[in-house]
Amino acid sequence: MTTDSLATPGQNPAAQPAAPKKRPALWKRHKLMAAALLLSLLAGVYWLLLASDRYVSEARVIIQRSDLTSGQTMDFTSLLSGVAGGSRPDQLLMRDHMLSLDMLRKLDAQLKLREHYSSQGDWLSRLWDAQAPLEKFAPYFRSRVSVELDEYAGVLAIKAQAYTPEMAQAIAAAMVADGEETMNAMAHALAREQVNFLEGQVTTMGERAQAKRSDLLAYQNRKGLVSPQATAENVAAIVNRLEAQLAELQTRRSSLLGYLQPGSANVVELNLQIEAVQKQIGTEKARLTAPGGRTLNAAVEEFQRLQMEAQFAQEVYQTALTALERGRVEATRTLKKVSVLQSAGMPEFPLEPRRLYNLIVFVLTAFLLAGVLQLLGAIVRDHKD
Repeated sequence: MTTDSLATPGQNPAAQPAAPKKRPALWKRHKLMAAALLLSLLAGVYWLLLASDRYVSEARVIIQRSDLTSGQTMDFTSLLSGVAGGSRPDQLLMRDHMLSLDMLRKLDAQLKLREHYSSQGDWLSRLWDAQAPLEKFAPYFRSRVSVELDEYAGVLAIKAQAYTPEMAQAIAAAMVADGEETMNAMAHALAREQVNFLEGQVTTMGERAQAKRSDLLAYQNRKGLVSPQATAENVAAIVNRLEAQLAELQTRRSSLLGYLQPGSANVVELNLQIEAVQKQIGTEKARLTAPGGRTLNAAVEEFQRLQMEAQFAQEVYQTALTALERGRVEATRTLKKVSVLQSAGMPEFPLEPRRLYNLIVFVLTAFLLAGVLQLLGAIVRDHKD
């Protein structure tokens, strides 16, 4: 009996082998889900069995300023966040410094970070190149440390991950210490610059005031007058007295001429006195003013100019001294202090990696992508049909 005789009557024997062809089509339809399942299993093996523990040490710091007047200014950051935002720029500056290459260079030289991250940990999480350049090591380092600013509390949180608790604590403590040293150094440098500038101005103004006083003293010695103005006032007073005396003598002469001859002895004596007084008046007036310019009025003008310059230089010097003292006080008040709210502690339990969380996120992401790709494939096949 042949195989053809076993076929069902009315059925074409050649059509029977077509039934198993449904399995490859089913496999093609669900191979994305199968791949997602396989990747999820591999991720589960890695996250649950192979991933190395990483210890996390955390420190929290706050930057305080001694400037009490800074709180009187309007700060829109504090209005939006509900807290004082005067130290926010300093905190952002400290955060940038902690994540900078300078900080990484210091930590690597002090703690040998490249050796630690390359010699420990699983093959996926470790640093593959122990001699990696600093620029290539920086992204890996920033993935193991975080510096976050709590906008509401105004606290800077520093977290460091390492494969041993001691290294994690050492990294966080070194970052806090170097950040505090850098911020204090910057604040002190700024204060020193301000005070040094003011001290330089005080020195310059003091030398200028001294030079002006020396010029005034030299002029007094050259003229032989302590105060030309006082001398001029005395000469003017003498002229006034002489003019009064001259008026009295002239009055007496007029009265004598009423009953005496012009040649009489009394009248002649008065005439001589009047001539002497008039000559003295002319001499004293010549001391005050004369066309040659070598007179008391010119001396007074020169003296007053030198005196005003010396007085002005002295006032400027006193103002500079006041500004220096005020600048010293302001420099002291505006110094910044990094206060440690929580020091870097020794971790007792590895918080990283978050195995279940990472596995769940990976599985959901894998199946979501597989579903999306499968849906796109079905749409393409429908358009082809």
